[in-house]
Amino acid sequence: DINTIIIMKVAGLVLALAGSAAAFAPASQRVASSTSLRALEDMEGSTAPFKAWDPLELATLGSDETLAWFRAAELKNGRVAMLATTGYIVQAAGLHFPGMLSHDVSFASLSSMKPLDAWDAVPELGKQQIIGAIFLAEIISESQKPHYTKGGPLPTMIFPPIDFSKVDAATLKRKRDSELNNGRLAMIAIMSFVAAANVPGSVPLLAGSPMF
Repeated sequence: DINTIIIMKVAGLVLALAGSAAAFAPASQRVASSTSLRALEDMEGSTAPFKAWDPLELATLGSDETLAWFRAAELKNGRVAMLATTGYIVQAAGLHFPGMLSHDVSFASLSSMKPLDAWDAVPELGKQQIIGAIFLAEIISESQKPHYTKGGPLPTMIFPPIDFSKVDAATLKRKRDSELNNGRLAMIAIMSFVAAANVPGSVPLLAGSPMF
């Protein structure tokens, strides 16, 4: 609708202004920003072609704990986006589990709907179970000691737990870089899917698809 379009245009304008405003920042601020960007080059996920890319200069906000929180948030949101994107594609392809989701809703009936409509058709108790499982995973990951904002490791997968202790350091770094980069792409993908489903014509490549 018109409100969604206005919000998207305003967001784009804010991002553009934020990027151009850096050119007029005081010299001391620009030096601090440059230092922070160099520090980003050593973080996981800093890969070509946009190594240490931080147009909004988020790395300069707060402390090292703040930067660790930003990285954990990116990692978690990327994982959720990968699951959401995969789920959307599987649903759109008509693939589904056999049998019944509940006493009156079958997986086959959900598979015949658009993905967002299928979520609306899930019984309320089922939605609560899904949200509850997500909440439990979040509580477990945030309860790990030491916390990632205090020098501890970044959040790991809770369900299912995966043991990477036998993976060599170089391979593990490559896999972590891949996870972050794939998560970033998935965040763009799921935002495109949601936009295409709610604002007709907003994503030309998806226009005309029966699942949007």
